[in-house]
Amino acid sequence: MEKKKPEHAPITGFPVREGELTIGGITVSQLAGRLGSTPFYAYDKVLISERIDELRKYMPSRLKLHYAIKANPMPELVQHMSQIVDGMDLASSGEMAIALATGMDPSLISFAGPGKTEQELFLAIAAGVTINMESFNEMENIARISKEQNIIPRVAIRVNPDFELKSSGMKMGGGPQQFGVDSEAVPSMLKRLAELDLDFIGFHIFSGSQNLNEKNLLETQEKSLDLAISLAKYAPIKPKKINIGGGFGIPYFPGDTQLDLKILGDGLSNYMNKFHKELPDCEVVIELGRYMVGEAGIYVTKIIDKKTSRGEIYLITDGGMHHHLSASGNFGQLIRKNYPVAIANRMSVLTTEQVNIVGCLCTPLDRLGDKMMLPKAEVGDYVVIFQSGAYGLSASPTAFLGHAIPKEVLV
Repeated sequence: MEKKKPEHAPITGFPVREGELTIGGITVSQLAGRLGSTPFYAYDKVLISERIDELRKYMPSRLKLHYAIKANPMPELVQHMSQIVDGMDLASSGEMAIALATGMDPSLISFAGPGKTEQELFLAIAAGVTINMESFNEMENIARISKEQNIIPRVAIRVNPDFELKSSGMKMGGGPQQFGVDSEAVPSMLKRLAELDLDFIGFHIFSGSQNLNEKNLLETQEKSLDLAISLAKYAPIKPKKINIGGGFGIPYFPGDTQLDLKILGDGLSNYMNKFHKELPDCEVVIELGRYMVGEAGIYVTKIIDKKTSRGEIYLITDGGMHHHLSASGNFGQLIRKNYPVAIANRMSVLTTEQVNIVGCLCTPLDRLGDKMMLPKAEVGDYVVIFQSGAYGLSASPTAFLGHAIPKEVLV
Protein backbone atom coordinates (compact mmCIF):
# COMPACT_ATOMS: atom_id res chain seq x y z
CA MET A 1 0.00 0.00 0.00
CA GLU A 2 1.32 3.43 -0.93
CA LYS A 3 0.39 7.02 -0.30
CA LYS A 4 1.88 10.24 -1.56
CA LYS A 5 1.61 12.10 1.72
CA PRO A 6 3.66 10.74 4.65
CA GLU A 7 2.16 10.25 8.07
CA HIS A 8 5.18 11.46 9.97
CA ALA A 9 5.10 11.61 13.74
CA PRO A 10 5.08 15.03 15.43
CA ILE A 11 8.58 16.50 15.32
CA THR A 12 8.16 19.70 17.34
CA GLY A 13 11.54 20.45 18.84
CA PHE A 14 13.39 18.05 16.55
CA PRO A 15 14.26 19.91 13.33
CA VAL A 16 14.89 18.12 10.06
CA ARG A 17 18.14 18.84 8.22
CA GLU A 18 18.63 17.59 4.67
CA GLY A 19 15.89 15.04 5.15
CA GLU A 20 17.11 13.71 8.49
CA LEU A 21 15.82 14.23 12.00
CA THR A 22 18.11 16.02 14.45
CA ILE A 23 18.27 16.24 18.22
CA GLY A 24 20.33 18.92 19.89
CA GLY A 25 21.56 19.98 16.44
CA ILE A 26 22.96 16.52 15.66
CA THR A 27 21.48 14.17 13.07
CA VAL A 28 20.37 10.78 14.31
CA SER A 29 22.89 8.96 12.10
CA GLN A 30 25.73 11.18 13.35
CA LEU A 31 24.72 10.52 16.95
CA ALA A 32 24.58 6.79 16.26
CA GLY A 33 28.10 7.02 14.87
CA ARG A 34 29.36 8.88 17.93
CA LEU A 35 27.84 6.33 20.30
CA GLY A 36 29.10 3.42 18.23
CA SER A 37 25.90 1.39 18.26
CA THR A 38 22.14 1.30 18.36
CA PRO A 39 19.69 1.25 20.07
CA PHE A 40 20.02 4.34 22.26
CA TYR A 41 18.03 7.01 24.05
CA ALA A 42 18.81 10.68 23.47
CA TYR A 43 17.53 13.61 25.55
CA ASP A 44 17.69 17.27 24.55
CA LYS A 45 18.62 19.44 27.53
CA VAL A 46 17.58 22.63 25.72
CA LEU A 47 14.05 21.27 25.29
CA ILE A 48 13.99 20.31 28.97
CA SER A 49 15.12 23.78 30.01
CA GLU A 50 12.54 25.39 27.73
CA ARG A 51 9.79 23.30 29.34
CA ILE A 52 10.85 24.49 32.81
CA ASP A 53 10.93 28.09 31.54
CA GLU A 54 7.40 27.63 30.20
CA LEU A 55 6.22 26.37 33.58
CA ARG A 56 7.86 29.34 35.30
CA LYS A 57 6.08 31.68 32.89
CA TYR A 58 2.56 30.38 33.46
CA MET A 59 2.52 28.85 36.93
CA PRO A 60 2.08 31.04 40.07
CA SER A 61 5.32 32.75 41.08
CA ARG A 62 5.15 31.32 44.61
CA LEU A 63 4.74 27.74 43.36
CA LYS A 64 7.83 25.54 43.72
CA LEU A 65 8.66 23.11 40.92
CA HIS A 66 9.99 19.68 41.88
CA TYR A 67 11.29 16.99 39.53
CA ALA A 68 10.08 13.43 40.11
CA ILE A 69 13.22 11.40 39.43
CA LYS A 70 11.30 8.19 38.72
CA ALA A 71 10.34 9.65 35.32
CA ASN A 72 13.98 9.52 34.20
CA PRO A 73 16.84 8.87 36.63
CA MET A 74 19.72 9.21 34.14
CA PRO A 75 22.42 10.85 36.33
CA GLU A 76 23.45 13.49 33.77
CA LEU A 77 19.82 14.45 33.19
CA VAL A 78 19.14 14.66 36.94
CA GLN A 79 22.24 16.83 37.34
CA HIS A 80 20.87 19.18 34.70
CA MET A 81 17.47 19.23 36.40
CA SER A 82 19.06 20.11 39.74
CA GLN A 83 20.16 23.44 38.26
CA ILE A 84 16.72 24.49 36.98
CA VAL A 85 14.12 23.15 39.46
CA ASP A 86 13.41 23.94 43.11
CA GLY A 87 13.61 20.42 44.49
CA MET A 88 13.42 16.73 43.74
CA ASP A 89 11.19 13.84 44.71
CA LEU A 90 12.44 10.28 44.76
CA ALA A 91 11.20 6.78 45.45
CA SER A 92 14.22 4.63 46.38
CA SER A 93 17.66 4.75 47.93
CA GLY A 94 19.13 4.41 44.44
CA GLU A 95 17.35 7.55 43.31
CA MET A 96 18.37 9.22 46.56
CA ALA A 97 22.04 8.60 45.76
CA ILE A 98 21.58 10.15 42.31
CA ALA A 99 19.80 13.19 43.76
CA LEU A 100 22.35 13.79 46.52
CA ALA A 101 25.21 13.47 44.02
CA THR A 102 23.94 16.61 42.28
CA GLY A 103 24.81 18.67 45.35
CA MET A 104 21.23 19.79 45.91
CA ASP A 105 20.41 20.72 49.49
CA PRO A 106 18.84 17.60 51.11
CA SER A 107 16.10 19.78 52.60
CA LEU A 108 14.81 20.24 49.04
CA ILE A 109 14.57 16.50 48.42
CA SER A 110 11.68 14.28 49.51
CA PHE A 111 11.40 10.48 49.62
CA ALA A 112 8.08 8.74 48.97
CA GLY A 113 7.09 5.09 48.55
CA PRO A 114 4.88 2.63 50.42
CA GLY A 115 7.56 0.03 51.13
CA LYS A 116 10.70 1.78 52.35
CA THR A 117 13.11 -0.64 53.98
CA GLU A 118 14.82 0.01 57.32
CA GLN A 119 18.07 0.55 55.44
CA GLU A 120 16.43 3.14 53.21
CA LEU A 121 14.95 4.92 56.21
CA PHE A 122 18.34 4.87 57.91
CA LEU A 123 19.98 6.45 54.84
CA ALA A 124 17.23 9.03 54.40
CA ILE A 125 17.42 10.13 58.03
CA ALA A 126 21.22 10.36 57.88
CA ALA A 127 21.07 12.34 54.63
CA GLY A 128 18.50 14.82 55.95
CA VAL A 129 15.93 14.42 53.18
CA THR A 130 12.23 14.75 53.96
CA ILE A 131 10.53 11.38 54.36
CA ASN A 132 6.94 11.19 53.18
CA MET A 133 5.49 8.76 55.71
CA GLU A 134 2.99 6.30 54.24
CA SER A 135 1.72 4.49 57.34
CA PHE A 136 1.57 4.51 61.13
CA ASN A 137 4.12 1.69 61.23
CA GLU A 138 6.54 3.62 59.07
CA MET A 139 6.24 6.62 61.40
CA GLU A 140 7.09 4.47 64.41
CA ASN A 141 10.04 2.93 62.55
CA ILE A 142 11.36 6.36 61.64
CA ALA A 143 11.08 7.52 65.24
CA ARG A 144 12.95 4.44 66.49
CA ILE A 145 15.72 4.58 63.87
CA SER A 146 16.24 8.32 64.28
CA LYS A 147 16.56 7.92 68.03
CA GLU A 148 19.31 5.37 67.48
CA GLN A 149 21.06 7.87 65.18
CA ASN A 150 20.41 10.80 67.52
CA ILE A 151 18.96 12.76 64.62
CA ILE A 152 15.62 14.56 64.40
CA PRO A 153 14.35 13.62 60.92
CA ARG A 154 12.31 15.74 58.55
CA VAL A 155 8.96 14.09 57.89
CA ALA A 156 5.72 14.72 56.03
CA ILE A 157 2.57 12.64 55.83
CA ARG A 158 1.55 11.30 52.48
CA VAL A 159 -2.22 11.56 52.37
CA ASN A 160 -4.54 9.24 50.46
CA PRO A 161 -7.42 11.66 49.76
CA ASP A 162 -11.06 10.67 49.52
CA PHE A 163 -11.09 11.94 45.93
CA GLU A 164 -9.27 10.94 42.77
CA LEU A 165 -7.83 12.72 39.76
CA LYS A 166 -10.53 12.06 37.17
CA SER A 167 -9.49 10.76 33.73
CA SER A 168 -5.88 10.21 34.81
CA GLY A 169 -3.78 7.52 33.16
CA MET A 170 -2.83 6.09 36.54
CA LYS A 171 -4.84 6.74 39.71
CA MET A 172 -2.87 7.02 42.97
CA GLY A 173 -5.49 8.46 45.30
CA GLY A 174 -9.11 7.94 46.32
CA GLY A 175 -10.57 4.66 47.56
CA PRO A 176 -8.34 1.99 49.11
CA GLN A 177 -4.69 2.46 48.14
CA GLN A 178 -1.26 1.13 49.04
CA PHE A 179 -0.11 4.75 48.92
CA GLY A 180 -0.25 7.08 51.89
CA VAL A 181 -2.53 7.36 54.89
CA ASP A 182 -6.30 7.64 54.39
CA SER A 183 -7.24 11.27 54.94
CA GLU A 184 -9.72 10.41 57.69
CA ALA A 185 -6.92 8.67 59.64
CA VAL A 186 -4.46 11.55 59.37
CA PRO A 187 -5.73 13.47 62.45
CA SER A 188 -4.98 10.52 64.73
CA MET A 189 -1.59 10.09 63.07
CA LEU A 190 -0.82 13.75 63.71
CA LYS A 191 -1.81 13.32 67.34
CA ARG A 192 0.70 10.49 67.69
CA LEU A 193 3.33 12.43 65.71
CA ALA A 194 3.14 15.22 68.30
CA GLU A 195 4.39 12.73 70.91
CA LEU A 196 7.46 11.78 68.86
CA ASP A 197 10.73 13.58 68.25
CA LEU A 198 10.10 14.31 64.58
CA ASP A 199 10.38 17.51 62.53
CA PHE A 200 6.97 17.81 60.89
CA ILE A 201 7.22 19.51 57.47
CA GLY A 202 3.77 19.08 55.98
CA PHE A 203 1.69 16.93 53.63
CA HIS A 204 2.12 15.15 50.33
CA ILE A 205 -1.14 14.69 48.42
CA PHE A 206 -0.72 12.83 45.11
CA SER A 207 -3.84 11.71 43.27
CA GLY A 208 -2.84 10.55 39.80
CA SER A 209 -0.71 11.01 36.69
CA GLN A 210 -0.81 11.47 32.89
CA ASN A 211 -3.83 13.73 32.77
CA LEU A 212 -4.68 15.96 29.79
CA ASN A 213 -7.81 17.60 31.20
CA GLU A 214 -7.26 21.07 32.67
CA LYS A 215 -10.63 21.10 34.44
CA ASN A 216 -9.95 17.82 36.24
CA LEU A 217 -6.43 18.85 37.20
CA LEU A 218 -7.64 22.17 38.64
CA GLU A 219 -10.46 20.48 40.53
CA THR A 220 -7.99 18.09 42.14
CA GLN A 221 -5.54 20.87 42.98
CA GLU A 222 -8.29 22.87 44.67
CA LYS A 223 -9.43 19.85 46.65
CA SER A 224 -5.83 19.05 47.63
CA LEU A 225 -5.22 22.55 48.97
CA ASP A 226 -8.55 22.55 50.83
CA LEU A 227 -7.70 19.16 52.33
CA ALA A 228 -4.32 20.46 53.46
CA ILE A 229 -6.00 23.42 55.19
CA SER A 230 -8.43 21.13 57.02
CA LEU A 231 -5.70 18.68 58.10
CA ALA A 232 -3.39 21.49 59.23
CA LYS A 233 -5.80 22.18 62.10
CA TYR A 234 -4.78 18.87 63.67
CA ALA A 235 -1.03 19.30 63.19
CA PRO A 236 1.27 19.95 66.18
CA ILE A 237 2.73 22.92 64.26
CA LYS A 238 1.68 24.70 61.09
CA PRO A 239 2.88 22.86 57.98
CA LYS A 240 5.80 24.43 56.16
CA LYS A 241 5.28 22.69 52.85
CA ILE A 242 2.40 21.12 50.90
CA ASN A 243 3.17 18.92 47.90
CA ILE A 244 0.00 18.70 45.79
CA GLY A 245 1.47 16.17 43.35
CA GLY A 246 1.49 16.68 39.62
CA GLY A 247 -0.45 14.71 37.09
CA PHE A 248 0.33 16.87 34.05
CA GLY A 249 0.20 14.61 31.00
CA ILE A 250 1.80 14.76 27.55
CA PRO A 251 0.19 13.76 24.23
CA TYR A 252 1.08 10.31 22.99
CA PHE A 253 -1.76 9.15 20.76
CA PRO A 254 -4.11 10.46 18.04
CA GLY A 255 -6.61 12.85 19.59
CA ASP A 256 -4.35 13.81 22.50
CA THR A 257 -3.79 17.56 22.88
CA GLN A 258 -1.25 19.61 24.82
CA LEU A 259 -2.27 21.01 28.17
CA ASP A 260 -2.99 24.73 28.28
CA LEU A 261 -0.56 25.97 30.93
CA LYS A 262 -2.16 29.40 31.09
CA ILE A 263 -5.51 27.92 32.11
CA LEU A 264 -3.79 25.76 34.70
CA GLY A 265 -1.63 28.59 36.00
CA ASP A 266 -4.48 31.08 36.31
CA GLY A 267 -6.69 28.57 38.10
CA LEU A 268 -3.99 27.42 40.49
CA SER A 269 -3.07 31.03 41.25
CA ASN A 270 -6.63 31.68 42.44
CA TYR A 271 -6.61 28.58 44.64
CA MET A 272 -3.20 29.43 46.10
CA ASN A 273 -4.36 32.94 47.00
CA LYS A 274 -7.18 31.40 49.02
CA PHE A 275 -4.79 28.83 50.53
CA HIS A 276 -2.26 31.43 51.64
CA LYS A 277 -4.92 33.41 53.47
CA GLU A 278 -5.18 30.39 55.78
CA LEU A 279 -1.53 29.32 55.74
CA PRO A 280 0.48 32.37 54.61
CA ASP A 281 3.91 30.92 55.28
CA CYS A 282 3.31 27.46 53.83
CA GLU A 283 5.14 26.62 50.62
CA VAL A 284 3.17 24.92 47.84
CA VAL A 285 5.01 22.40 45.67
CA ILE A 286 3.99 20.73 42.44
CA GLU A 287 5.79 17.50 41.56
CA LEU A 288 6.23 16.75 37.86
CA GLY A 289 8.27 14.15 36.02
CA ARG A 290 6.87 13.06 32.69
CA TYR A 291 5.74 16.59 31.84
CA MET A 292 9.22 18.01 32.36
CA VAL A 293 11.22 15.47 30.34
CA GLY A 294 8.90 13.18 28.37
CA GLU A 295 8.73 15.16 25.14
CA ALA A 296 12.46 15.95 25.14
CA GLY A 297 13.58 12.37 24.56
CA ILE A 298 13.72 9.92 21.66
CA TYR A 299 14.48 6.23 21.36
CA VAL A 300 16.48 5.22 18.29
CA THR A 301 16.73 1.69 16.92
CA LYS A 302 18.07 0.40 13.59
CA ILE A 303 16.22 -1.76 11.08
CA ILE A 304 18.14 -5.02 10.72
CA ASP A 305 15.67 -6.93 8.57
CA LYS A 306 12.62 -6.33 6.44
CA LYS A 307 10.23 -9.04 5.38
CA THR A 308 6.70 -9.66 4.20
CA SER A 309 4.45 -12.21 5.86
CA ARG A 310 1.11 -12.95 4.20
CA GLY A 311 0.82 -9.47 2.85
CA GLU A 312 2.06 -7.54 5.88
CA ILE A 313 5.44 -5.82 6.02
CA TYR A 314 7.61 -6.19 9.11
CA LEU A 315 10.50 -3.90 9.95
CA ILE A 316 12.62 -5.83 12.43
CA THR A 317 14.85 -3.68 14.64
CA ASP A 318 17.76 -4.25 16.99
CA GLY A 319 15.72 -2.76 19.86
CA GLY A 320 12.37 -3.67 21.34
CA MET A 321 10.14 -3.86 24.37
CA HIS A 322 13.05 -4.82 26.64
CA HIS A 323 14.32 -1.27 26.11
CA HIS A 324 11.00 0.57 25.70
CA LEU A 325 8.22 -1.33 27.41
CA SER A 326 5.76 1.55 27.33
CA ALA A 327 6.01 1.97 23.54
CA SER A 328 5.16 -1.73 23.16
CA GLY A 329 1.86 -1.12 24.96
CA ASN A 330 2.75 -3.37 27.88
CA PHE A 331 3.12 -0.61 30.49
CA GLY A 332 -0.38 0.38 31.49
CA GLN A 333 -2.23 0.36 28.15
CA LEU A 334 -5.47 -1.63 28.11
CA ILE A 335 -5.72 -1.34 24.33
CA ARG A 336 -2.40 -0.98 22.53
CA LYS A 337 -1.86 2.33 20.72
CA ASN A 338 1.12 3.48 18.68
CA TYR A 339 3.54 6.05 20.02
CA PRO A 340 4.56 8.71 17.45
CA VAL A 341 7.20 7.16 15.19
CA ALA A 342 9.37 8.31 12.29
CA ILE A 343 12.07 6.96 9.99
CA ALA A 344 14.79 9.38 11.04
CA ASN A 345 16.84 9.39 7.85
CA ARG A 346 13.86 9.46 5.46
CA MET A 347 11.91 12.47 6.73
CA SER A 348 11.59 13.90 3.19
CA VAL A 349 10.56 10.67 1.50
CA LEU A 350 7.02 10.93 0.13
CA THR A 351 6.39 7.30 -0.78
CA THR A 352 4.86 5.52 2.21
CA GLU A 353 3.78 2.02 3.07
CA GLN A 354 1.96 0.31 5.91
CA VAL A 355 4.37 -1.51 8.21
CA ASN A 356 4.64 -3.26 11.54
CA ILE A 357 7.71 -2.34 13.58
CA VAL A 358 8.89 -5.17 15.81
CA GLY A 359 11.90 -5.79 17.99
CA CYS A 360 14.39 -8.61 18.16
CA LEU A 361 12.82 -10.59 21.00
CA CYS A 362 11.23 -14.03 20.71
CA THR A 363 7.77 -12.90 21.80
CA PRO A 364 4.79 -11.49 19.88
CA LEU A 365 4.53 -8.80 22.56
CA ASP A 366 7.65 -7.16 21.13
CA ARG A 367 5.86 -4.70 18.86
CA LEU A 368 6.84 -1.03 18.63
CA GLY A 369 4.50 0.01 15.83
CA ASP A 370 1.34 -1.62 14.55
CA LYS A 371 0.09 -1.06 10.98
CA MET A 372 1.66 2.38 10.66
CA MET A 373 1.93 4.42 7.47
CA LEU A 374 5.59 5.48 7.28
CA PRO A 375 8.09 6.46 4.60
CA LYS A 376 9.32 3.42 2.72
CA ALA A 377 12.25 2.16 4.78
CA GLU A 378 15.08 -0.30 4.22
CA VAL A 379 17.58 -2.29 6.28
CA GLY A 380 20.02 0.12 7.95
CA ASP A 381 17.49 2.93 8.40
CA TYR A 382 16.77 4.40 11.82
CA VAL A 383 13.41 4.14 13.55
CA VAL A 384 12.74 6.90 16.07
CA ILE A 385 10.10 6.72 18.80
CA PHE A 386 9.14 10.11 20.16
CA GLN A 387 7.78 11.00 23.63
CA SER A 388 10.50 8.76 25.09
CA GLY A 389 12.08 11.02 27.69
CA ALA A 390 10.09 9.53 30.57
CA TYR A 391 9.40 5.97 31.70
CA GLY A 392 11.59 4.54 28.98
CA LEU A 393 14.76 2.62 29.77
CA SER A 394 14.38 2.50 33.56
CA ALA A 395 10.78 1.25 33.22
CA SER A 396 11.73 -1.62 30.89
CA PRO A 397 12.75 -5.28 31.46
CA THR A 398 16.32 -4.89 30.19
CA ALA A 399 17.41 -8.32 31.45
CA PHE A 400 14.77 -10.14 29.39
CA LEU A 401 16.49 -12.56 26.98
CA GLY A 402 19.95 -11.20 27.82
CA HIS A 403 20.33 -8.50 25.19
CA ALA A 404 22.68 -5.56 25.73
CA ILE A 405 21.40 -2.48 27.54
CA PRO A 406 21.14 0.57 25.26
CA LYS A 407 23.15 3.71 25.83
CA GLU A 408 21.70 7.03 26.97
CA VAL A 409 22.99 10.44 26.01
CA LEU A 410 22.08 14.01 27.00
CA VAL A 411 22.71 16.40 24.09
